[in-house]
Amino acid sequence: MSAKKWIGAHVSINGGIDKAVIRAHALHANAFALFTKNQLQWKASTLTINLIKNFRVACNKYNYTTAQILPHNSYLINLSHPIKDKLKQSRIAFIEELHRCEKLGLSLLNFHPGSHLQQIDEDNSITRIADSINIALEKTTGVTAVVENTAGQGSNMGFRFEQLAEIIRQVDDKSRIGVCIDTCHAFAAGYDLRTEQSCIATFKQFADTIGFKYLRGLHLNDTKTSCGSRIDRHQSLGQGKIGYTAFNWIMADNRFNNIPIILETINPTIWSQEIIWLKRMATASTTTNMVF
Repeated sequence: MSAKKWIGAHVSINGGIDKAVIRAHALHANAFALFTKNQLQWKASTLTINLIKNFRVACNKYNYTTAQILPHNSYLINLSHPIKDKLKQSRIAFIEELHRCEKLGLSLLNFHPGSHLQQIDEDNSITRIADSINIALEKTTGVTAVVENTAGQGSNMGFRFEQLAEIIRQVDDKSRIGVCIDTCHAFAAGYDLRTEQSCIATFKQFADTIGFKYLRGLHLNDTKTSCGSRIDRHQSLGQGKIGYTAFNWIMADNRFNNIPIILETINPTIWSQEIIWLKRMATASTTTNMVF
């Protein structure tokens, strides 16, 4: 498979999980993200043989490999929950999400690391997250757990590269752990992305602290909030505090090839235009703003 940028959006599974594939294709996306179940409910509907078959057939029809698909787990899961029963519930749900990916033939699962809820310290929180991952990986096969950086809002962990690196250090099976960097979250956490020089500095820090070998996905989002605000508010590309430069720069850098690059921007009606613009930037020799 030749090196290239795999660009898409987080699409809905309404009407059946195979409909997510069709929606991604309609956007002219060569990557996509999805939930494999209702992300706001603990209970998961059964993945029947027909649902699994329809999803796999659709992926084959529209030429999506597992490397181009970045499923996201439930927002309810907190792998750092300070209360024992709640932590157990989250761990069971996380394992189930990994099993669902196994059944669908998917190889990645994107998740938020967790929150300490002001009840345990950050070191214990990181260890609890890593322990949760270790337990889940021992009970599953073939799926890489992809931890996403956060904006650091409230008591959310994973907003510093050092925190993500420490989670990885404590995970036993390094072959099944990766990271997804969300540009909105990184900026809100204090990593500047407004200029080419700041992008270079931020991702040098990423390379030195975590390493590009662990980068398994990107979420490309502009933001409504200032650098270091620790407030998570997505915006359309180029329309927020980050601006166009970071997205131009990422598209031109080969270190971001062959991973799912996913839009979670706030206006789905222009996703196809954002995808076209990003693809153009991936092959352009100069940087330009998006013009509709």
